[in-house]
Amino acid sequence: MSRTIKVALAGAGAFGIKHLDAIKAIDGVEVVSLVSRELAKTKEVAAAYGIGHCTTDLADSLALKEVDAVILCTPTQMHAAQAIACLQAGKHVQVEIPLCDRLADGEQVLEWQRRTGLVAMVGHTRRFNPSHQYVRRRIEAGAFNIQQMDVQTYFFRRTNMNALGQARSWTDHLLWHHAAHTVDLFAYQAGSPIVKANAVQGPIHPSLSIAMDMSIQLKAANGAICTLSLSFNNDGPLGTFFRYIGDSATYIARYDDLYTGKDEKLDVSTVAVSMNGIELQDREFFAAIREGREPNASVAQVLPCYRTLDQLEQQLAG
Repeated sequence: MSRTIKVALAGAGAFGIKHLDAIKAIDGVEVVSLVSRELAKTKEVAAAYGIGHCTTDLADSLALKEVDAVILCTPTQMHAAQAIACLQAGKHVQVEIPLCDRLADGEQVLEWQRRTGLVAMVGHTRRFNPSHQYVRRRIEAGAFNIQQMDVQTYFFRRTNMNALGQARSWTDHLLWHHAAHTVDLFAYQAGSPIVKANAVQGPIHPSLSIAMDMSIQLKAANGAICTLSLSFNNDGPLGTFFRYIGDSATYIARYDDLYTGKDEKLDVSTVAVSMNGIELQDREFFAAIREGREPNASVAQVLPCYRTLDQLEQQLAG
């Protein structure tokens, strides 16, 4: 495909805006349709980004013949069904993390991807952050092997608010959303499937009906281990912090920045064409479409992560 890739983006919230900003830096791609649940807000965002078509119904965008691909930044509970609708409409699809909050739904997305042969990718951004790409290159070069990953995912979020401080219409989830980042990244970086997984969780919030604190332990087939702590109760530094403990070094990744174990900052500015993980993720999606290949973080590649999450959910419910 040599012509401009025309995109519909669903979700004009915090992450939708991140993708719109990222796409502005990518040549040969144009967002032609914007979908969100509040029409007035959708029109406002569409005008700001020069998007000609806006709607509150994804089906309207899927009916546009010029649309080649869709990026879904909608509530978690809609991801799998919407991804399938995109594939059934003949559109390539990138769905923001998580792919699903029920394993059976994720399995159905994979089935439809295989039926259609279209590109279906999930927004596992950690695979694309320059900090994590740096570590992966060291691993691939045989210069570093993971012994342990220690990860903290901390927020202060006791109401349904998004990253911009705006009210959400749905409830976020530590296991199916935030743990998905690390569960997938651990297996990806270790280069070995997860063979053991354990979890415990704290009290269930009385109105949100979710656990606000969680601890997860993982072991890969090659012996590497991972400890993940998650909280919505943390009133302090926010975000996710990864400590890679290896046989030759220790690295600490804080989003797109990387430090040694002694807190010396490493230069990762030349790892990729951008320091923006979302932009790099989107570049991979569009490159896979143009080249007719499977993308990094395809549905097939990340589904083992959701199988592990399903096992952990069953364990927590037991």
